[in-house]
Amino acid sequence: MINVGTMVASAIFIVPAFVALHLTGSVPSVGVWVVGGVVSLLGALSVAELGGAFPEAGGQYVYLREAFGPVWGFLYGWAAFAVINTASVAAIAVAFASYAGFFVPLSTRGVQLVALVSIVALTALNCRGVRLGAITQNVLTVAKMVALGLLIVASLALPGGSAANLTPLWPTAGGGSLAGPLGLALIAVLWAYDGWIETTYVGSEIRDPGRVLPRSIILSTLIVIALYTLASLAYMWVLSPAEVAGSTLVAADAARVTLGAAGAAFVAGAILVSTLGANNGIILTAARIPYAMARGGHFFAWAGRVHPRWATPVMALVVQGAISAALLFSGTYEQLATYVVFASFVFYGLSCAAVIRLRRTRPDLPRPYRAWGYPVTPLVFIGFAAWLVGNTIAEAPRDAAIGAGIILAGLPGYYYWRGRGK
Repeated sequence: MINVGTMVASAIFIVPAFVALHLTGSVPSVGVWVVGGVVSLLGALSVAELGGAFPEAGGQYVYLREAFGPVWGFLYGWAAFAVINTASVAAIAVAFASYAGFFVPLSTRGVQLVALVSIVALTALNCRGVRLGAITQNVLTVAKMVALGLLIVASLALPGGSAANLTPLWPTAGGGSLAGPLGLALIAVLWAYDGWIETTYVGSEIRDPGRVLPRSIILSTLIVIALYTLASLAYMWVLSPAEVAGSTLVAADAARVTLGAAGAAFVAGAILVSTLGANNGIILTAARIPYAMARGGHFFAWAGRVHPRWATPVMALVVQGAISAALLFSGTYEQLATYVVFASFVFYGLSCAAVIRLRRTRPDLPRPYRAWGYPVTPLVFIGFAAWLVGNTIAEAPRDAAIGAGIILAGLPGYYYWRGRGK
């Protein structure tokens, strides 16, 4: 529920239009969701081995530290806490507040205030205990899966859709011209799938993590692949590829065809639930990264403290919420998230490389789950991650350089805490 709830936010209601705009034909527009899902699944199959072997709080921070040394774990933790997760929380909160405006008109300041209230409320809820946060996550995730499922069924089963809407099946320009547009579409699709690793951050708080973590990572990715692919097909079934490409709110437009005026309200409500559930999942899990760093002596001591009654890293949660709120009102969250998107795949690729390295350096490490298809599975994902990072550097060198600079800005902090630990 944590993984599915984090992956399914607002992207599947909006991104298919961006995909169709670049790929034009219905087959590649739907197929890219399968490709993106398979790439994510390869990463999930690989990292699940690390989740079973290191059932600790912190996820990738722990894996990179164990495989490549503390500096790599620290740089990931720094980037995740300072920008990646906090900017994501701010951006998703704004999406939540924007769709709340469908029911209650809101000014720009009103959107910011509603977004702030959502961040504060979810942070406070997760401070009160992991069980309360998990129950909330379960309820919101089931609700969003049901809502998305109803939207898919309505699009495919109710009058208004037709196989004729799927034409053209392929772009008229031919397959040779697909490489560039496919790369752009795939980046957007992978952003929609991001979140398959979230549950590893709370490994120390899961019962029987060696068994549960790998299963949760793999099963959640398979569920989201099915939901995303069917949703993309459903949109194409109701609207033509050209209409999908020209839509700003493709899910609402598709629902309007089959459900009438009530369709747009239904989709707005579904997005409210989806974004709230996604942020609850991020807030619940992401605060465990600075907690793990502090416990390892590589961050502020307050981040490693847990509440005596609620047994949660309250200070890490509160500071995480404060950073998200600051980014929310600064208006820089979307820009920062763009800068570090490529960095996420640097760390994903390194995490898959950690599977290979630890197989060699620590062959006796207990592994309740061993990566299916090893070594092909992690190698293929590493190759794809390298391509994605290289393509970003080539196509957007300024954004890549700023993103790298944000990550490397954590080095002084690493050497400071390393010195204090001597």
